[in-house]
Amino acid sequence: MGVWNDLKAARTALEKHDLGQPTLGIVLGSGLGELGTKIENCIRVPYEEIPGMPHVSVAGHLGELLVGDLEGVRVACLSGRAHYYEGHPMAHVVFGVRLLGLLGIKGLLLTNAAGALSRDLGPGDLMLIEDHIHSFFADNPLRGSNVAELGTRFPDMTEIYDGKLRSQMVAAAEETKQSLKSGVYVGVPGPSYETPAEVRMLGRVGADAVGMSTTAEAIAARHMGVRVVGISCISNHAAGITGEELHHAEVKEVALAVGGSLETIVRHFLRNLHLGETS
Repeated sequence: MGVWNDLKAARTALEKHDLGQPTLGIVLGSGLGELGTKIENCIRVPYEEIPGMPHVSVAGHLGELLVGDLEGVRVACLSGRAHYYEGHPMAHVVFGVRLLGLLGIKGLLLTNAAGALSRDLGPGDLMLIEDHIHSFFADNPLRGSNVAELGTRFPDMTEIYDGKLRSQMVAAAEETKQSLKSGVYVGVPGPSYETPAEVRMLGRVGADAVGMSTTAEAIAARHMGVRVVGISCISNHAAGITGEELHHAEVKEVALAVGGSLETIVRHFLRNLHLGETS
């Protein structure tokens, strides 16, 4: 089984780094990498040194695995992710989160930059992902022969974003007096931004924010039994809402500006993290 052998080879290559036992995995999205600089006793492994790990080419994605301590929790961070629009097959898109699963994480925090599909969200808002829509991708990360070592053939996705972890994240925002909205995230292949007609369609099918990542990672993690929680940094209004053109530089700029609020919430979330039974 190619995928399973590649993952085992990557895990074996990491054994020489003495990473310890990470509890929580974190994927740092566009412009949100500052949190990775706050990890204590950090072990940094460039993706190039991990067999099978896809390289990243998007500005703002460093391409490193970071393992260390944050607020007393052993974390393993992917500083940068592979995107479907870069030409990666889905197996590469989810390789990193699957590797985190093999390292033993019990929970996974996914972060991303996303566009608002309505005026109820705006640049600088943080949105807790309560559910997602993956159907607009042409591929599913579990398509093909099932890797039984990773999970069952037909995993349940009724609560793909864990209810108890979402409650803990809401509490962290309230206790630190940070604004945290919630909504449904829709993943699209990219790399072109959506047209105004597509934005209207996505809003009508129930999505609140749109981006080009995250959904496949969440599916792959839940397939492995890892509990998932996700936060979107709303970096812009999607096309047609304000009439302004969209630029990736602005996405990064807003994500960096809101990084402090995100860090505050995540740090408090980690201080009180409880990973018990799945809700």
